[in-house]
Amino acid sequence: MRENRHTVTNIVDRLDGVAGDGPVAVADIVGAFGASAFLPVMMVPALLVISPLSGIPLFSSLCGLTIALVAGQMLAGRRRLWLPQVLQRRRIEGARLHDGARRLRRLADWIDRHAHGRLPALVGRGANVPVLLACLLAGLSMPFLEVVPFSSSVLGLAVLLFCTGLLSGDGLFVIAGLVVLCVALAIPVTVFTGLATL
Repeated sequence: MRENRHTVTNIVDRLDGVAGDGPVAVADIVGAFGASAFLPVMMVPALLVISPLSGIPLFSSLCGLTIALVAGQMLAGRRRLWLPQVLQRRRIEGARLHDGARRLRRLADWIDRHAHGRLPALVGRGANVPVLLACLLAGLSMPFLEVVPFSSSVLGLAVLLFCTGLLSGDGLFVIAGLVVLCVALAIPVTVFTGLATL
């Protein structure tokens, strides 16, 4: 399960490398990592939804569905990733992708510096299933919460923390991901409760 050669910084650099002058297809982004690199591929939409790209209409939904598909296939034990053609053909402007990668580099550097092999029981083989279920929940929630400001970006951060924990063998990042996931799911409850009292 672990793919330690893929650091968050490495993933951001690959995203930046894929970005060209014209539109970039989702298939091209997946191809930069390989169809068997499930965790790095799941980190890509998580990173993108944290970036300013999340302001594009329906972009958070696209990222959330991609995260859910990857997590679901990992839970099913698939060896190679499959994405529907309609998703693979979706395109992102290269300039926007480059700008998003540039803005994410500082966050990526911080995560890589602080990821260590702590609390290994939370990232062992038996612990992968609940972590991937949490990623699946976060991904499926994004289309429903797109209308709530910042909620998709917070969910993306939770998925990024979960994937980092699995990649680096650091259970502390899994705990951080759970905390962030709870915060993200509490945001719409707070917003709708506030609206109901007006």
